[in-house]
Amino acid sequence: MGLSKNNLFTTQQNMLAAWAKALAHPARIAILQILAESRNCACGDLVDKLPLSQATISQHLKAMKEAGLIKGEEMGRKVCYCIDKQACAKASSSLQLFLIVVAVVSVGSFFLFRSIAIIRFINL
Repeated sequence: MGLSKNNLFTTQQNMLAAWAKALAHPARIAILQILAESRNCACGDLVDKLPLSQATISQHLKAMKEAGLIKGEEMGRKVCYCIDKQACAKASSSLQLFLIVVAVVSVGSFFLFRSIAIIRFINL
């Protein structure tokens, strides 16, 4: 296996990549939606709600936990998972800001100035 080159990138770049990777599968999106709808959710409960094996769900939970998007608390023989609200809020705002900056830079300054003019007009 090759060596990781994460040290060649900024902390922010590594964090954005970790969050994006943690969200980069439809099963993980579905898991987050289920967790958002219920306060806590044991892994067994997720198996009943998703067309995936317990082992597959556990791997997805592990990836999201490593990225800090969810927390797991042992309760007897089960682990109850919940969304880490602060981490998700930070990931959400950071990813949104990053994508806005990318969009603005990619369309060029003309559209940026036009957007600012529209925003100023709306705020009048």
